[in-house]
Amino acid sequence: MIRIVIAEDQRMLLGALGSLLSLEDDMEVVGKADNGEEAIALVHELKPDICIMDIEMPKKTGLEAAEELKGKDCKVIILTTFARSGYFQRALKGGVKGYLLKDSPSEELANSIRLVMDGKRIYAPELMDDVYGEENPLTDREKEVLELVADGKNTKEIADELSLKTGTVRNYISTILDKLEVKNRIEAITQSKEKGWFK
Repeated sequence: MIRIVIAEDQRMLLGALGSLLSLEDDMEVVGKADNGEEAIALVHELKPDICIMDIEMPKKTGLEAAEELKGKDCKVIILTTFARSGYFQRALKGGVKGYLLKDSPSEELANSIRLVMDGKRIYAPELMDDVYGEENPLTDREKEVLELVADGKNTKEIADELSLKTGTVRNYISTILDKLEVKNRIEAITQSKEKGWFK
């Protein structure tokens, strides 16, 4: 019997997922959590084989919870609406064994659980295209400038740190905004984080 904990902050979906998986002959839902902290506690307490986790939950996100559970016997499968490559990259680093989208058919979830139990990794195909298809358009110097912007440094501080003129830094920043097709620094930082481009 595959023992499963489900973590999902939308209660209706939590109940529906629990009912669906309980219909499978070889699966038993042993615990349900509606936030990341509770999910970690349940995994420690109930020692399930699989923990199915949403990403955006209160207290701790599914990704933070997965990172904490890395190396434990419980295999984590992320089930989310977000096909963002940045989230996916972080999930891979966090040792997640599956990353599925909520609009997948329900039988796909059950099959994926069995495959993960057999030692396979299951990732939504649209994410695989995303990860390999999208290169960071910024040069190394532009990446450096954007990372310093993300650290909260202003134009003068960046110029001092990289031994550049403030005008040069301003030019770099406007080039970065053009290349990423965003309006301001905040959007540039957000997009780079979502795409997993920051170190």
